[in-house]
Amino acid sequence: MKMFQFLDRFLHYLVVEKGLSSNTIEAYSHDLNRFLTYLQQKEIAELGQVSKGEIRGFLLLLKKEGLSSKTLARILVSIRVFLRFLVEEAVLSNSPAEEIDSPKLPKTLPNILDLNEVERLLEQPDQDLQGLRDRAMLELLYATGMRVSELMRLPINHVHLEAGYVLLFGKGSKERIVPMGHEAIRWVQRYLQESRPQLLKGRESEFLFISRYGKPMSRQQFWKSIKAYGKKAGIRKRITPHLLRHSFASHLLERGADLRSVQLMLGHVDISTTQIYTHVTGERLKKIHQQYHPRG
Repeated sequence: MKMFQFLDRFLHYLVVEKGLSSNTIEAYSHDLNRFLTYLQQKEIAELGQVSKGEIRGFLLLLKKEGLSSKTLARILVSIRVFLRFLVEEAVLSNSPAEEIDSPKLPKTLPNILDLNEVERLLEQPDQDLQGLRDRAMLELLYATGMRVSELMRLPINHVHLEAGYVLLFGKGSKERIVPMGHEAIRWVQRYLQESRPQLLKGRESEFLFISRYGKPMSRQQFWKSIKAYGKKAGIRKRITPHLLRHSFASHLLERGADLRSVQLMLGHVDISTTQIYTHVTGERLKKIHQQYHPRG
């Protein structure tokens, strides 16, 4: 079997067995197609011929092309997972990728908004049809900390306004229930009553948030909107799709929420992923201490 046929089997496995999102599948496909093309250029026809040297050579080439350590680390993970799959399938006896250390990553803290900036951002949408939709989206993002990809594909029947929670399916189709809060409930209700029916114009959609054409919102479309609202609000920080998700987690921890609860609401499999927000709140507390303590 040719190398690219093994890749097709692997991607099918990720979809059927692992239930990974389309974005994750696309990332694996892109990384591994690039790796296999590199092997072909090196005249390596069989995956059993791949050694640590070829993998290191591939990563070194990408580094020379200017790829960041973060991107290189992600690509190495893609190769590792692919080769582990081939070991499990008895195609390979062992994986040479296991002996390669990941590139050292700089410790970067997520960008967050303070409370004043959150309020300014949320107040930017107008009160027209699309503005009500955007306000409801922003309020729901900040209230639940859900991923933007989860928001874009949120089924309307997963939103339980009377009970005050949303049902989310994150990475690996793992289910979680997240409270909404009064303000998010109020704005989603307004959107459902005053905006969504007019945007649909008699059409039907299973998704809560839709474009003016009655179709699901795209991630790019929403990102463009939130960047425009951030600029309008005078926020100079870098606007990213997950800005409100990061702010949600940090603000909860600042106010005494326990790490485990925040982990469950964010849908993190590993609590170490959530722990980065404790560093964010720690940095903020240091700044407050230096600013207000008489001997700071």
